[in-house]
Amino acid sequence: MKKISIISALALAGNLVGCSQPVTQSIESVAPGAPGDKPFWAYSGKTGIGTSYEAYYEGRYSENEVTGPVSKVWFSIAQGIITESMFGLIHEAQIRDMQFVIVGDDFTVTEKDALDVSVDYLYKDPQGRPLSLAYKVVSKDPKGRFSLEKHIFTDPDSQTLFVRSILHTQRTDLQLYVNVNPYVNNSGIGDTAFVAKEGLVAHEADKYLTLQASKPFASASVGFTGQSDNLAELKMSQKIKKAYQNTGQETGNINWLASVGNVKDGEAVDFALSFGLSEKLSFAEGEKSLKAGYQKVLSNFNGVGEAYGWEDYLASLKPLNTLYATTTDNGKLLNTSAMVLKAQEDKTYAGALIASLSNPWGDTVSAEEGKTGYKAVWVRDFYQVAMAFMAMGDTKTALTAFEYLQKVQVSESTPGNQGDSGWFLQKTHVDGELEWVGVQLDQTAMPIMLAWKLWQAGELSTEKLEYWYFNMLKPAADFLVHGGKAKILWNDTDIKPPMTQQERWEEQPGYSPSTTAAVIAGLITASDIAKQVKDDENSTLYLATAMRYDDAVEQTMFTTNGTLPSKQSDGQYFIRIGQDANPNSDSTLNPNNGRIGMDKKQIIDGGFLELVRYGVRQATAPSIVASLPEYDDESLEDNLRVHYSFSFDGVEGTFPGYRRYGNDGYGEDLVSGANYASTGHNSENQRGRVWPFFTGERGHYELAAVTQKGEVTALQVDQIRNTYVKGMELFANEGMMLPEQVWDNVGKNTQDYQFGEGTNSATPLAWTHAEYVKLIRSVSDKQVWDYYPIVEEKLNK
Repeated sequence: MKKISIISALALAGNLVGCSQPVTQSIESVAPGAPGDKPFWAYSGKTGIGTSYEAYYEGRYSENEVTGPVSKVWFSIAQGIITESMFGLIHEAQIRDMQFVIVGDDFTVTEKDALDVSVDYLYKDPQGRPLSLAYKVVSKDPKGRFSLEKHIFTDPDSQTLFVRSILHTQRTDLQLYVNVNPYVNNSGIGDTAFVAKEGLVAHEADKYLTLQASKPFASASVGFTGQSDNLAELKMSQKIKKAYQNTGQETGNINWLASVGNVKDGEAVDFALSFGLSEKLSFAEGEKSLKAGYQKVLSNFNGVGEAYGWEDYLASLKPLNTLYATTTDNGKLLNTSAMVLKAQEDKTYAGALIASLSNPWGDTVSAEEGKTGYKAVWVRDFYQVAMAFMAMGDTKTALTAFEYLQKVQVSESTPGNQGDSGWFLQKTHVDGELEWVGVQLDQTAMPIMLAWKLWQAGELSTEKLEYWYFNMLKPAADFLVHGGKAKILWNDTDIKPPMTQQERWEEQPGYSPSTTAAVIAGLITASDIAKQVKDDENSTLYLATAMRYDDAVEQTMFTTNGTLPSKQSDGQYFIRIGQDANPNSDSTLNPNNGRIGMDKKQIIDGGFLELVRYGVRQATAPSIVASLPEYDDESLEDNLRVHYSFSFDGVEGTFPGYRRYGNDGYGEDLVSGANYASTGHNSENQRGRVWPFFTGERGHYELAAVTQKGEVTALQVDQIRNTYVKGMELFANEGMMLPEQVWDNVGKNTQDYQFGEGTNSATPLAWTHAEYVKLIRSVSDKQVWDYYPIVEEKLNK
């Protein structure tokens, strides 16, 4: 190991060593320990996500709009620290985490240690509603030695994550360190790091990450995570004996550790974590942000004064002012949801809406290879979000999203496609790169449904409607009628609608109530569109096929000989899914997520409620009403039980929550409490938990039920508000992020989750926020937002 003198090190580091404190460590050139510890992603239960608001210019993001240069930086917050932050495409993570370390003469505390953390928003209106995605995170030392306040946001005019730290303490011996674990280019290996004149650098290929501060670094070191990152040494002795200047020729899981020296009580130090396609460009982005300064960057982010930012976006959503009255928290979660949904759109591919800015159970998911996690496009989740944009008045994003969908529709030009066209890919990167290629017929129907809604809202002209009919909608409708061969990557399957290769949980083939509801609605809306563009022959075909599928709903999916061991059951209810067309047969479902397959008649879910949402069945239809007792039965054994009632400290009443279906294994292990598939394999003890958006789905059903019985009373509206709207609001965490799953008190609780608290699955889930927005709009309008009146009209229900 080559050592260099302290004088040489100071000369090499330039501005880096402009410090007033004596340097007591030796400076070594190359860090040992490559490639470092095995990399994993960060905790998925985010309490905040953020990016700048950027305006469209002719349907795409451009510096020619009022928001100016387009910043393509996203960040997330979990467990009090900054976690995965992205640059470029929305799934391209560049760091795992960034935390601060506070060092006194007799202690070292990292932010990952057991600090008392609170999360709030920096910019709010007088009613406490967030007006931007700028965060204030306060981490307090339980022993009272200090508290650390962080302000976190991005520079809307630069490729920079801007972080202000403010240390509050009565002590004079405290030093502030910053620790970053770069995962450049979306993986935790293959990175190189070094100390430069301007600050710290990490890179892989053409992606560069740099760190600068408003106060010169007193010392800095780079190393391999867990081997030469100096964190263990700092925790043990409050000092760093050897500071490494680079990671040498070997790449790996790297780490930065730098100090700004002693920090006074209340002193603000700003950090610029910046990104670029070269070292020079990356440093220039950070320098520009630091030169502009905290207040200007924050004001631009917020949209204060002449700047155009998040406050302006919220002001453009005209329905919000009316919708606030329907909430039970005075609109706080509604504002947050609007921004969270917009923040989860890619800025290179305008309209590309992802499922969540997280990797589910990320801290036990290997980062040795690039992962999108939920930072990808699923057309079903996509539809929910686009409909939420329409509900809150952002028809521009909804229209841009609809037009984006052509990128993920299978056609003759889809790479590797040797089968039939028209269906939509299961999961893709935002640039259209294939990831999962199962056929889910609801995902093929929903783009048609969205087009019909946009047409009805006047966002699609007759001319545009005709273009999209022949270029996207007709191929989709044809596939819903005729099916065809899916032959791409691993998939080589003949699809025969309405039987789907995968239902909305992507786990089983068969006849699914939720999938069939979308297929029928998709074909009826396709028929209406075809009629409008004078394709009368196919208009007739689509409608006739939809009616044929409709006639078979009960005979293929409603059992009259159910075996569910429910005290409330008369043996008549909708099953979750069946792989044959006889709902009374004894066929067994496939194993899923470690769970063995069971008799299909013992597995129920809320998918049948989608029949009501879209207008395929009345809320009072005998088959729907007959299925509710089983769905609501809380006396069922936990494996088969779907419905759970939740209570929250200080809140009167109980609130309903629902699992995806009985025998669901997509969740934490019952016996060990471990994350889902934490060993890399499924276990038979995994258990899927309660998903909060089902509370919204049930609220939509209850609204449909009262509207179909006659005039809706104020008392009925209040009952829905105070049960389903409030229930969803209570499932949100401190940062008002709505989770995929919440803890249901079943099995071992190794994470110390509170009852009803979001787990480490995926937070925020765009679908959950979208369902909340749509429920608010539905209750406000006294009409289900996703309802298709033409469906009910054509089926004569």
